[in-house]
Amino acid sequence: METRELRYFVAVAEELHFGRAADRLGIAQPPLSRAIRQLEHRLGVQLFDRDRRGARLTDAGAVLLREARAALDAVAAAARRTQRAADATRPLVLATKAGASHELLQRLLAAVARESGTPPVEVLLCEVGEQAQLLRDGRADLALMHRPYDDLAGFDTQDLHVEGQVALLPVGHPLAAREHLTMAQVRDVPDLPIARWPRLDGSYPEGPGPEVRTQAQLAQLVALGRTLLVIPASSRAWQWPDHVAVPVVDAPTVTTVIAWPRRAYSPAIAALVRSAAELRDTELDGGRSGIA
Repeated sequence: METRELRYFVAVAEELHFGRAADRLGIAQPPLSRAIRQLEHRLGVQLFDRDRRGARLTDAGAVLLREARAALDAVAAAARRTQRAADATRPLVLATKAGASHELLQRLLAAVARESGTPPVEVLLCEVGEQAQLLRDGRADLALMHRPYDDLAGFDTQDLHVEGQVALLPVGHPLAAREHLTMAQVRDVPDLPIARWPRLDGSYPEGPGPEVRTQAQLAQLVALGRTLLVIPASSRAWQWPDHVAVPVVDAPTVTTVIAWPRRAYSPAIAALVRSAAELRDTELDGGRSGIA
């Protein structure tokens, strides 16, 4: 299969409409339809169920969509990494969620600036759950991620910091006056349902709380008294004056890791990982330090 065919297939699979997919690709619909039929013929399977309203993926098509996305990401990553390897002066790109692990990131950047032989670092800020895709398609070399929340499949990791979690609450709510809380106390607050983040597959868990995708959405909803959330203690770096963070004593611990694609290890990445590993036993203000 050619990458052109895979791009065509992914466009149709995501749009579920040949006309919209053709517009997205900037081509006419007839050659797109022919290309998909040729792909189906070559594979010996039907990828779409077609009708007048559009198209639906078959089971075989769903498998190819997953595999095609991975293949296209790998091709894009190979090109980006090859281009970067030709420039010995380029910085490493480190992806991290905006507002997360702020103090650890500050100390890592300070350590990089002090140490000779460690490549410069460019920080790429992203939203929740976006680091994995940035690593897979080569836009980032490494990422700060959080176990068990982030998708670490296919990456090597170095544990850096273990911490507890806090409940982020609106100022003035009765729970905000507590010294500490338990998961049972924050799980079913009638007037303050827990916000729902998307799962790794993009779907949302069931529940009464609002669906959120960005930290900006969450921050405003908490400030308005519409939701609460249990988050790693170090995420308090982006806490608003309208928020109160209360420790949740029985919440699962969260481990911050530095992650990189297994096939992309290089002397530059190794140097940055060593610098990060030297910080792992440093006491941080956000919570308990050390390795579990």
